[in-house]
Amino acid sequence: MDYKQDKLEESLTKMCLELDSYLEDKYGEKYPRHPNRMKRGEAASGNYDGLFSAGTKFTLGYGSSEGRGYIVDIDIVTLSWVKKEEEKQIIDDGISYLKNLLPKYFPDRKLEIKHDGNLYKIVGDFSLGMSEIN
Repeated sequence: MDYKQDKLEESLTKMCLELDSYLEDKYGEKYPRHPNRMKRGEAASGNYDGLFSAGTKFTLGYGSSEGRGYIVDIDIVTLSWVKKEEEKQIIDDGISYLKNLLPKYFPDRKLEIKHDGNLYKIVGDFSLGMSEIN
């Protein structure tokens, strides 16, 4: 993978781990975590423990009005039934928090989060600039 792409992906991962931590602090006791998940802080990464898993996935955006970008994925990892309105409130809160994190993790890029169908997507300047030829 290109060094610049690797750094971009690393920033996305760190940003999502901060989002995960925020959601755990605020809602981590609201539902029992899935029995296969460790308690918060016990796994090698926040993506694998606690009640929440937050991340992004790149999409080329074919068929999307917003085009290419990174789909934001916020999962509540429980076997309990979560009411749709409560799930929506948690996800909306997470997206709002994530919007505030974008300038921290990507200060030199124009990025925003758009609602794209039933998904949220980070869109904007993901250019990597000119690659050096050695």
